Amino acid sequence: MNYLSVENLSKSFGERVLFSKISFGLERGQKTALVGINGAGKSTLMKIIMGEEIPDEGQVVINQEAKIAYVHQNPVFTGEKTIYQTVFDDPDNEIIQVIQEYQQVLLQAEHDTEGRLQPVLEKMDRLQAWDFEYQINEVLGKLGLHDTDIPVSALSGGQRKRVALAKAILNFPDLLLLDEPTNHLDLETIEWLEEYLSKSSLSLLMVTHDRYFLDRVTNQLLELEHGNLYRYGGNYAYFLEKKAERKANQATEQEKAKSLYKKELDWIRRQPKARGTKAKYRIDAFEETKEKAFRTDEERDISLEVTATRLGKKIVELEKVHKAYGNVTLVDDFSYVFKKGDKIGIVGPNGVGKTTFLNMLTGGATPDNGTVTIGQTTVFGYYKQEENSFDEEKRLIDCVKEVAEVVTVAGGSTITISQFLNQFGFPPKQQHTPIAKLSGGERRRLQLLMVLVKSPNFLILDEPTNDLDIVTLNTLEEFLENFPGCLVIVSHDRYFMDRLVDHLFVFEGQGQISDFPGNYSDYRETQKQSKTSAPKKGTEKSTKSQEQPANSSQKASYKEKKEFESIETELKQLADQKKALMEKISGGTEDHELLIQWSQEIEAINSKNEALEMRWLELSEREGIN
Repeated sequence: MNYLSVENLSKSFGERVLFSKISFGLERGQKTALVGINGAGKSTLMKIIMGEEIPDEGQVVINQEAKIAYVHQNPVFTGEKTIYQTVFDDPDNEIIQVIQEYQQVLLQAEHDTEGRLQPVLEKMDRLQAWDFEYQINEVLGKLGLHDTDIPVSALSGGQRKRVALAKAILNFPDLLLLDEPTNHLDLETIEWLEEYLSKSSLSLLMVTHDRYFLDRVTNQLLELEHGNLYRYGGNYAYFLEKKAERKANQATEQEKAKSLYKKELDWIRRQPKARGTKAKYRIDAFEETKEKAFRTDEERDISLEVTATRLGKKIVELEKVHKAYGNVTLVDDFSYVFKKGDKIGIVGPNGVGKTTFLNMLTGGATPDNGTVTIGQTTVFGYYKQEENSFDEEKRLIDCVKEVAEVVTVAGGSTITISQFLNQFGFPPKQQHTPIAKLSGGERRRLQLLMVLVKSPNFLILDEPTNDLDIVTLNTLEEFLENFPGCLVIVSHDRYFMDRLVDHLFVFEGQGQISDFPGNYSDYRETQKQSKTSAPKKGTEKSTKSQEQPANSSQKASYKEKKEFESIETELKQLADQKKALMEKISGGTEDHELLIQWSQEIEAINSKNEALEMRWLELSEREGIN
């Protein structure tokens, strides 16, 4: 079944052509990613599909029988609705409506004089809404939406993204459209979303730069390049292979066209003027050959060759640093001495203190106890997750010139700001345009440029991959691999982390930070192994003091081992109890008070089950528990 057809679609903004007469379709079960450089028109194409932009020509045909959901890159919610009300605000979804009705009836059960419960229970059975209610709890839990009574107006950008994803997923669409779905999500949430989408039967069209996500979820890629659309059946690895082949074929065809052009040019020059009209078809063919032979590949070529200021012996030293806000401890008794060439990744759930740690590192925040000593030659370059505030009317080149007039590149030579902008993917004709005309990805690239232009020797990158295209990411990675100074990265991009970092600071909560010797994939593999066997000695070491042995408090006590065993037994018993109660409800009874009692018992089991599972997961991380 065809869910979506895009036919001869074109869109331009002034002289800038985003795409011209592109066509494609999406069938049931296809999981498709839309890729291309920043400014190629990916987000615009998504907006046209959803009816939020109007194309210059062409049409989008959506199967009226297909249910479609769309998650914006930066979702915005208005009004004072709670998270729960926002997620389940779908009058067309009968299952959601009956679950809401069921919950309302339970709250008013003592005053149920009209016998409303029994019809609702029968409807829950008919629509199989009991399973759906479980799925609701799972999706909300995995997306970190535990307190659903919070107004959406009070949420951060990352939390709004989670709410939008929950709303889209729980509508169980046939076709899901996602614009940068992994932005603002933590690593564990991304891994869950990746697994969910790869196993789901829904069709998918998404814009993302997350290369692991692309490789593990998609079975088709569409590339927007120079206004054209190229289709690749397969995942990201297949796309790279076939794109390289396409580029090689284009280069071969261009060489053939140049050879033919020389022959045709000689013919044109030898023709008498009077005979020009007799071979018009050949002259037209000559012009086409000329265009093909000398067509320039405008694919943006970014080159990063910025030098770093020389580092002294003392870089940054943290000694017994402690930081808390009220009763919440973010960093507790942490010590570390940074060394030249350190490449460190920072991981941990949202809200555990990663940004506070970075601010203390750069002197932007003061620890409650302990000291942070910064070397005299240390020059920080801090790329923050929040986008810089630019003067929208100012020209691109003038904005950068306020920071520096020239840039020192590798080898010690200097280049002008205009040359540096050109190397960074901003050609001369774009350098004199107002910043307001830049796309989201181009603005983030400008933000990165503003950090590097200062020649830092200690780079801190907080979510640097958000909104950057794959071409920019590959170039940035190559630059950072050879960066001679210190590098600290907070990123949800697992590929980016795996390629660059040597070890991790793992924020475990309650101020505890451990130093893991390896990249992110190594860390996740160790986590998985620790759930089935005791971790190898020395896998992690405490960074409270670099000389101290591993934290012995992570070893399971005899009491904890017994508790772990008892939880497994209790979880099985609760599952059996819930199953028996579900069978009773399905069997039906005329005693509505008994039905209420059974429903309340199921609610209590669900709550107890969730608490026990959390404790089981906590204990499973302890050394000595299998």
